[in-house]
Amino acid sequence: MLLKDLLKEFYLELEIKNYSVRTLKSYNNNNLLLLTYLEKEFNITEVEDVKPIHIKSYIKVLQKKGNKPTYINGLIKCFRAYFKYAEQEEIIESSPVDKISWLKEGKTIINTFTDEEVENMMNVYKGNEYMDIRNKCILAFLFDTGIRNLELCNITNKDVKDISLTINQGKGRKDRRVALSPITRRIILRYIRCKNSYFANRIMNEDTPFFLSYRFKKLTVEAVERVIKIAGEKANIRKEIRCSPHTERHFFAQSQLKNGMV
Repeated sequence: MLLKDLLKEFYLELEIKNYSVRTLKSYNNNNLLLLTYLEKEFNITEVEDVKPIHIKSYIKVLQKKGNKPTYINGLIKCFRAYFKYAEQEEIIESSPVDKISWLKEGKTIINTFTDEEVENMMNVYKGNEYMDIRNKCILAFLFDTGIRNLELCNITNKDVKDISLTINQGKGRKDRRVALSPITRRIILRYIRCKNSYFANRIMNEDTPFFLSYRFKKLTVEAVERVIKIAGEKANIRKEIRCSPHTERHFFAQSQLKNGMV
């Protein structure tokens, strides 16, 4: 069977299993890179012809290009799933990736914001205009709850309760509830008042996105990233710190550990 035909079947299988769009794209693109390499370097187009040595050769190329073990292991995970599907469908007897070992990953020291830097970033958006109040609320949500960027963009009005936040269909397709601190709740109340005034001529209901652009559109992950990046630049955050929603998740996690959470 042709490798690319199998990839199409594998993609459909993941769609049936209700994988997220982002995960589908990752599995498809990463496997497609491998298939392209196999055809170009070894003239292999059939699933049955792929051997462990061919995949090891591709991994060696990735290492020579300076890719980190963490990144390569992520690709190996995609390869494993793809060839395991071929094995389950009895197209091949055994997966060639079964004999591929994970790369050893060194311990990564994750640098994140200090408490002072968080305070400085929160003070960046201190105006009374809608965008300033909204952006301050975005920062508060991320620092206080540790939610993911996409999860924040998907929050609707009904998800924000008096003392908690409901995350619907987060990573792993599971719903969860997150507590809100008194400070964040105060910022939320101010944002809601401002939003209701700013969009007084618009119809909002419980399914309306909680965070809205000035054009009454749902926020994108790119828009949230810009909010964080600008806050970091204006707060003069250390250059070695990447100002992103993911770094805010690291701050939240480390804060939980400091407060005795395990």
